[in-house]
Amino acid sequence: MSLLSDRILNMSTSATLAMAAKARELRTEGKDIIGLSLGEPDFNTPDFIKNEAIKAINDDYNSYTPVDGYVELKEAIITKFKRDNNLTYTLPQIVVSTGAKQCLANIASVLLNKGDEVLLPCPYWVSYSDIVKLNDGVPVEVKTSIDTNFKMTANQLEAAITPKTKMIWFSSPCNPSGSVYSKSELRALADVLVKHPNIYVVSDEIYEHINYIGGHASMAQFDDMYDRTITVNGVSKAFAMTGWRIGYIGAPEKIARACNKMQGQITSGANCIAQRAVITALNESPMRVKYMIDEFKVRRDLVLDLLSNIDGFKSNTPDGAFYVFPDISAFFGKTLRGKTIHNATDFSLYLLEEALVATVTGDAFGNPNCIRISYAASQEQIIEAIKRIKDVVS
Repeated sequence: MSLLSDRILNMSTSATLAMAAKARELRTEGKDIIGLSLGEPDFNTPDFIKNEAIKAINDDYNSYTPVDGYVELKEAIITKFKRDNNLTYTLPQIVVSTGAKQCLANIASVLLNKGDEVLLPCPYWVSYSDIVKLNDGVPVEVKTSIDTNFKMTANQLEAAITPKTKMIWFSSPCNPSGSVYSKSELRALADVLVKHPNIYVVSDEIYEHINYIGGHASMAQFDDMYDRTITVNGVSKAFAMTGWRIGYIGAPEKIARACNKMQGQITSGANCIAQRAVITALNESPMRVKYMIDEFKVRRDLVLDLLSNIDGFKSNTPDGAFYVFPDISAFFGKTLRGKTIHNATDFSLYLLEEALVATVTGDAFGNPNCIRISYAASQEQIIEAIKRIKDVVS
């Protein structure tokens, strides 16, 4: 009999975290690794947010928080949803969690029964599939390609739906592709979903503000989808607050109450100091962090320009987030420096070992022909990293 449960033995290790750990290990051996694998802004948390955390400490915020978050924070979230997304929520519809990842785990726990199918437009964020499987659901991949900017069409959605389909999960802007669904594209998907009233949507909008074309669109903006959409967001990306661990949802009240109940048995309320700081972050205009978005856009253009000079890399232009997701299948079957590249995982490991550049295999995101390159790094690091990549694949 195995000591460990089937649940944990069958679970994949997060590929992004595994690559980051491998890069750290090589650094301890003295290797000069450039990390382009983690989805973590390289900016500091803005001072106006940090100062509020310091104030909260001095004001003796140190007690357990309400399971679903401080009322003042939930009010700030309601204000943010109305201001930025034209979405109207009430206090019972908001749940604050320890990061958007816990929001997703809560949602899966309270909505999925054994055998329920969840549609995942590929590529999708690395943890979606395992969160679904952990809760006895069945992830169903809907393949897209670089030629359609990695976006699922209404026809593809219709073809993927079965009597067992319970939910669809997607992110926009997308991790890992940087793709952004327009309002008209979401409406086309909604027109399919209205014919299937028992299917719920998880709209992951954590990269909402890192958008280079403007006009972020939310699925819940449509009246006929509002009661079937769970909007997931947080402060990790746009506010450079990854370690603060605050995410939140706006959802139909019944689902929000269920998530609150689940969270009450798992972690209870999120960190008190972080919550107080996030009140200030969300009440401020998103323009306070526009300098980060402007710099990310410069870096995106830099990465695309540099990659365009490497034979075998095929890139589209992502409209958001801070990733490029080039198709590198041209290298499959080739031997580089004595190593044969069979797939994206081989290629990503080759870049780590030979170029000392950490990326992430597209296999982890449901697309075996691509790798994810994060440009949440300085321009100097990006230039050096892609120079190294070019040297080892030329």
